[in-house]
Amino acid sequence: MKYVSIGTVLSIVGVLCSIFFWGTEKAHLLPGLLGGIFIFVSMLLSGALANGDRIRANFATETQQDRNDRNRIMKNALLLALPNMIVAIFAYYM
Repeated sequence: MKYVSIGTVLSIVGVLCSIFFWGTEKAHLLPGLLGGIFIFVSMLLSGALANGDRIRANFATETQQDRNDRNRIMKNALLLALPNMIVAIFAYYM
């Protein structure tokens, strides 16, 4: 829940900064950008952007602790992205 609340605070700050810089019609820009960055980091760490040979090589050479750390960071990045994307979609349609 800590990362969801941090993501919520980041999205609110992003909306306020977007409104300050570009006005209310583009309030979705910064939260959407932050959400996209966090989703991209999550995809990178999950291995979704790698081919099978690379995933197999990474799996064979990493330790259990490294794998747990990578999965933890991937999950936390996704939890940071969700509130940002929800707020960006909400701000886009308002």
